[in-house]
Amino acid sequence: MSIYRNLAFLAKGLREFGESGYKSASKNFNPADLEVDVSNEAFMITGANSGIGYSTALAIAKKGGTVHMVCRNQERGEKAKQTIIEESKNENIHLHLVDMSDTRGVFKFAKGFVDEQKHLNVLVNNAGVMHNTREVTEEGLEKNFATNSLGTYVLTSTLIPLLSRNENARVITVSSGGMYTQKLDLKNLQSEKSFDGTYSYAHQKQRQQVIMTEQWAKKFPEIHFYCMHPGWADTPSVRTAMPDFYSTFKNRLRQPEGGADTVIWLALSKTALEEKNGQFYLDRKAQNTHLSLASTRCTEGEKQKLMTILEEMAEQFRK
Repeated sequence: MSIYRNLAFLAKGLREFGESGYKSASKNFNPADLEVDVSNEAFMITGANSGIGYSTALAIAKKGGTVHMVCRNQERGEKAKQTIIEESKNENIHLHLVDMSDTRGVFKFAKGFVDEQKHLNVLVNNAGVMHNTREVTEEGLEKNFATNSLGTYVLTSTLIPLLSRNENARVITVSSGGMYTQKLDLKNLQSEKSFDGTYSYAHQKQRQQVIMTEQWAKKFPEIHFYCMHPGWADTPSVRTAMPDFYSTFKNRLRQPEGGADTVIWLALSKTALEEKNGQFYLDRKAQNTHLSLASTRCTEGEKQKLMTILEEMAEQFRK
C-alpha cells in the first residue's frame, strides 16, 4: 500500500504542486480578494524569517498589518525584520525569539503575549523542521514532533482565548502534501518504533496538523481554522532538509511567493471567511485530505485521542 500511496502522491504532485500547477490555478484567482487594508489588525507568523513565512510576513506588512515575527535565530530574524520594514514602509513589525521545539518556552511566550493583552487577529503556524536523524530535546521529546506537532498545539491552544476576542479571527497552519502518504499512527507519534526524517515530517507537520485543524474547528467554531499545502516550493528548508528531492525537482518548484499565496489569501481575504471551517487548501481551493484508495483514513475516535494525547503532554509544560 505504501508503494501505491507514494506513486499516487508523485503523480498528483507532478500535476498540481509545482510551478506549472500554480500558474494554472492562478488563472482563476480573483485579484480583488487581496485588495484589503488591514492596518487595524495584528498577525503572528512563526518561522517568519525565510521562505514561505517571510513572503507571508512581507505581503501582510505591505497591506498595513502589524506583524509579530516568531523566529528562532536572532541574527536572521533581525535581518528579515529590517528588510520587511524597508520594503513595506511599515514600522509595526515585531520580532519575538522563540524556539518552537522548547515546549515550556513556547507556552511562556504565548501566555505572556495573552497576559499583556496584545491584539491578535490571525495566527499563522508556519514553522517546521525536518531533522533526518532522530534527536531528542532537553525536555525529552523527539525534536521533529516537539516543533511540528506539540509546539504548534501549545502555541495555538494558548492563544485561542486572545483570538476569540476578535470577530473573524483566523488560524492558518502550513502543512504539506506529504501527509497524503501517511496515516495517523498513535503508537508512533514521536517515531518511537522507527525513524525516517521525511516520513516523520509527513506524519507530524502534515497529517497530525490537518487533524488538529479539523478538531479545533469543531471545538472553537467562532474562530476560522484552515490548513494549507504550499505546493512544492523552492525554500531554504527544502534545499537543506531534502537535498535529493530538490536536486530531482528543482526545475519544477514554485517560488516561495507562490507557496505563500494561499496563506496570504486565507489570512486576508473576506472570501476565505465564507469557506467551511477546518478545511485543507491548495492554491485557494479546499482539497480532499486523502488520496483515493490510499487507506490513510482514521476514525473520529483516533482523531480525538490524538488531541487528548497532545493536551496531556502540553499540560506537563504549563506548570
